[in-house]
Amino acid sequence: MNYATQYIIGNYQHTSAENTTATAPTIRRVRTMDAKSQRCRRGTERQTEICTDSNATDVFLKCVFLPKLKTVQSVQACKRTAKTERDFYKSLSQLAEHYAIEPLQTKGYGYPYNMVLAMWDAETKLKINNFNWDNLRLVQNSKKTFFTSEERYSTGTTLYYIPISPLFQMLHDPKRKKTAQLLVSVCSYLYHIADIPYYRQENSYLYWLYEMMNDWVEQDDYTEETESYIAEIVKAEWIGERIEQKLFNRINLQVFEQRLNNFKTRDTFDQECQKVACNAFTLYSQYPHESIFRNAPRPEEDPYNDENDSETVGMEKYISFIADTTGWLYERLADSINNEFNEYGAMEEPTICKRFDGSNIKQTNLDFENRLFALLDELCTLLYDYKTTRK
Repeated sequence: MNYATQYIIGNYQHTSAENTTATAPTIRRVRTMDAKSQRCRRGTERQTEICTDSNATDVFLKCVFLPKLKTVQSVQACKRTAKTERDFYKSLSQLAEHYAIEPLQTKGYGYPYNMVLAMWDAETKLKINNFNWDNLRLVQNSKKTFFTSEERYSTGTTLYYIPISPLFQMLHDPKRKKTAQLLVSVCSYLYHIADIPYYRQENSYLYWLYEMMNDWVEQDDYTEETESYIAEIVKAEWIGERIEQKLFNRINLQVFEQRLNNFKTRDTFDQECQKVACNAFTLYSQYPHESIFRNAPRPEEDPYNDENDSETVGMEKYISFIADTTGWLYERLADSINNEFNEYGAMEEPTICKRFDGSNIKQTNLDFENRLFALLDELCTLLYDYKTTRK
């Protein structure tokens, strides 16, 4: 398709995201005229009579008239309008069938009001019927007019950082060892299948930040706190490597169901952990190969998106395992993340773009993302609560 001559003739979408002004919190529960116009009075004097000039006939013969050309242009314009309306309603019908909505009958209204009214109606109903629906565009290129729809999971600029220090402590807590093993299976699923970045992996965003923190401490002047800062960094690295060894072992996935079936709850915390594990195992069973990045935005696939060139915060930067979400080290990391994110215009979020141009439509949705992000929210809350209540 030749996109060089495309025009967006309608753009129903949400307001672009403003620049980030502060670090998103890590999940922890996770116009009259002045006067009336007056008419001009008619004069009583008659107009002077003008006689026809003797050469009027010759002048008439010398005139050039272009009624035929103007008529042709008008017909062409009508044909273009008719085709635009025809394409419009074909695309609207396809969109309505896909989203199971009943479009308002607007063909009886004049152009282009009929199309504007139909788009308003469709947008209103999509907001109600689809939780993840984000915006609707009417696109016109050299060949046809059609709708594009975008579904998006809104992360709300939240940092989905899963702290593993509480999990390490839980594994060494005799009262919570079984609970910890169950959560290890959950985290192993997130590590291997959901593909959550791990901060000790050299290609991860947080790995670079931890290395930068270490360099800053070593290069700064020595103070009374320097040793404790270094110790916290070393501890974060050491715990990270120990827990990663456990998560890397796929035996945790093989015994996931067994651990879940044999788990006995003793209090409210155990019950909440069991609920999180059940949700994780169900998600793993229904989506055994799906990554959290499966619907990460790919700007080159949506040439109609005006925001493709704007800088955004990649999903891999706000989703990750992390050593801890408390203490001096995390506060310094949060400051660095805040300073960097302030330079960006928006957050990358899981997005599905669909074209209603007569071609096959993607039979996909964001059910996996809705449930996975909710799972991360609950897991982060549990681990944070365990760490803070244990102190």
